[in-house]
Amino acid sequence: MSVRVAVLASGGGSNLQAMLDAFNTVADAPARIALVISDRDSAGALERARALDVPAFVVPVSGRPEAEVAADTLELLERHAIGLVALAGYLRLVPAAVIRAYAGRMVNIHPALLPAFGGKGMYGSRVHRAVLASGARVTGPSVHYVTENYDEGRIIAQWPVPVLTDDTAETLAARVLLVEHRLYPLVIAALALGRTEREAEPRAASFHWLEHAAPDAAEMIHLIQPSPLD
Repeated sequence: MSVRVAVLASGGGSNLQAMLDAFNTVADAPARIALVISDRDSAGALERARALDVPAFVVPVSGRPEAEVAADTLELLERHAIGLVALAGYLRLVPAAVIRAYAGRMVNIHPALLPAFGGKGMYGSRVHRAVLASGARVTGPSVHYVTENYDEGRIIAQWPVPVLTDDTAETLAARVLLVEHRLYPLVIAALALGRTEREAEPRAASFHWLEHAAPDAAEMIHLIQPSPLD
C-alpha cells in the first residue's frame, strides 16, 4: 500500500495540488494524500482536497489551548492512519506533542535556502523581500524535518533558483513556487519509498511509478538520509 500522507495548509494549497496531481491521480504512486488539515475555514486547500474526495478538516488554533489543538490534530492523524505529515504553507507552529508523535515523519517546505531567511514570521512575500534586500544572487526552496522551532529542522533537500537583477518579490516568488511544485512531491516520494524499504520489501509498482512519473526521485532516494529518529 502507498504511504498515507497528511498535508497541513493555511492558504490556497498550490503545493498540496502538486502532491495531489503527483500521487492521487496516478496509479501505483508510492504515497497518497489521505488527509488535509487547515487552521482556517476559508483555506483554498480544503476545496482542492474535497474536489478529489480527500478528507479535509479544520482544526482551529486561534484562542485555543495548545493541548486541545494537539489532541484534535493527533486524533485525525491516527484515525486516518497517517504515515507522513507534510506542511505546505501552514502558518502555525505545530503543537509539540504532534511533533514528538511524528518525529522524523513530519516535513515542511520553505521558500528560501535555509538556514538563511527562516524563523518566526518569515513566510510568503516576507521571505522574498528579505532575499532581495540582502543582495543574494541565489535562492530556492528547502524541504526540512519539522522540529519545535520554526525552520530549524535538518534539511532534506534544496533546489537553487537564481535571483535576477530585475526581480521583484512577486516575480521571484512565482519562480520559486514553480520549483517547489516539482521538489516537494519528489521528496515525499523518496521518503515514502525509503520508509517502505526499511519496513518491508520494496514494491515494484512504486519504482515503476518513479521511472515514469518522477524519474528524479529515483536518484533522490539515494541522496535523502532518514532522520536519526526514524
